[in-house]
Amino acid sequence: MLTGILLLDKPLGLSSNSALQRVKRLLRAEKAGHVGSLDPLATGMLPICLGEATKIAGEILSGRKRYAFTIALGGRTATGDAEGPVVETLPVPAFDRATLDVTLSRFLGRQTQIPPMYSAIKRDGQPLYKLARAGVEVERAPREIEIFELTVVAFDAGSVQLETSCSKGTYIRTLAEDIARALGTCGHVALLRRVHVEPFENEPMVTLDAVSAFAEAGALPPLLEADRGVPQLPEVRLTVAATARVMHGQPAVVPVEVAPGRVRLYDGQGRFFGIGEADGFGSVQPRRLFVDPFIERI
Repeated sequence: MLTGILLLDKPLGLSSNSALQRVKRLLRAEKAGHVGSLDPLATGMLPICLGEATKIAGEILSGRKRYAFTIALGGRTATGDAEGPVVETLPVPAFDRATLDVTLSRFLGRQTQIPPMYSAIKRDGQPLYKLARAGVEVERAPREIEIFELTVVAFDAGSVQLETSCSKGTYIRTLAEDIARALGTCGHVALLRRVHVEPFENEPMVTLDAVSAFAEAGALPPLLEADRGVPQLPEVRLTVAATARVMHGQPAVVPVEVAPGRVRLYDGQGRFFGIGEADGFGSVQPRRLFVDPFIERI
């Protein structure tokens, strides 16, 4: 089974699921899943976990994200981005860099955010965006998010270009609307690009065209090993006997002292085979294990 992580540079106009299905088909992958959705009008890093790497997707999802986005001021749209019709217009008051900096500082830190109607969140099994397209609006529970950084790239009388580092679950469209309101007007996201997903800050992305070219040549695009997605977890190397116990769903003795919490599991030859949970008392329990041929040879 093809296993690894592809850092796709999702193109404009394609949904995350459509991009995933194209990659899966091109690489003839048995299993694949993307980490964190991007709107069709957003571009940038979309990690795609292939094969057994799908089992660590949840760990990657919890990481920080960095976005570059432009707020078009003076007009709010139904969707919060350039795709929807304008539903509100307001004059844009004059503002300078000092005013902008003070305004943005109010959005830093932990806070709650109400998800937009045009989102994939489900209500009674129905995605909110389908309700929104039918003209139905329902109450949404606020979610806790955190904005770690908001940096001004450029601005003029009608737009503001920003970069932000934020927690999972942050809706940039909602953030853009809230910033516009704080500036005394309304607005929407005109451009949105995900710069990176933690922990892949310095990793290059691969375009869909490049994936297609590799596939046509009978080759694989650059893939990261699955454990590159969880560098924050401590590494635990197990003996042959301990590896066998864990693979049979049993706790095993850890050869070194490890703090309680999730850990990366490796066999004696340094091969990564999943996620475990250390209890802090010298043993580890299996949590998400890979199925790999080397297990049969233990």
